[in-house]
Amino acid sequence: MTPIDQADRIISLARDWIGTPYHHQASLKGVGCDCLGLVRGVWRGLYGCEAEAVPAYSPDWGDASDAEQLLAAGRRHLIEIPIGDMGPGDVFALRWKGAQSAKHLGIVTSQTATGARFIHAYEKKGVIEVTLSKQWRAMIAAAFRFPDAKQG
Repeated sequence: MTPIDQADRIISLARDWIGTPYHHQASLKGVGCDCLGLVRGVWRGLYGCEAEAVPAYSPDWGDASDAEQLLAAGRRHLIEIPIGDMGPGDVFALRWKGAQSAKHLGIVTSQTATGARFIHAYEKKGVIEVTLSKQWRAMIAAAFRFPDAKQG
C-alpha cells in the first residue's frame, strides 16, 4: 500500500466513526468510544487486531500523573515524526492546559495551505471532524504515523 493509499484508508476508517457517542474507555464504532478507542478502532481496521491490551484508566489519569503513558504507547506501536511533518492520516497527542501528561488524540484528515482538519472523540460531542485551529495546535505534544499496512 502506498503512503497516500494508506493515509486515505486511515481517513476513511476514522470518518466511519463520526457520530459515535463519547464513552470513556470504549472502542465500539457506532456505540461508543473515547479518543484512544477511536485510534484503536482505526488500528484494528488497518491491521485486524489490537496493538495491545489497554489497562483501565480513569478520566483524570493525565492530570494525576506526569507519566507519559499515552506517548509511550504511541512510541511502541506508531512511528514518531516531527510535529511539523504531520499530514493526513497521522495521529497527534495533545496535552490539555494544566495537564501534566498528554491525554488526548486526534487523526489529521486534511492539510491545505488554508488549514488542517482532524477527527477526534470529544466528551459530550462524540466523534467529530473539526478544524485544527491555532488553539489545538498549541497543545500538540507529539505526532505519529501508522506503520505500513499490508494490502489485503
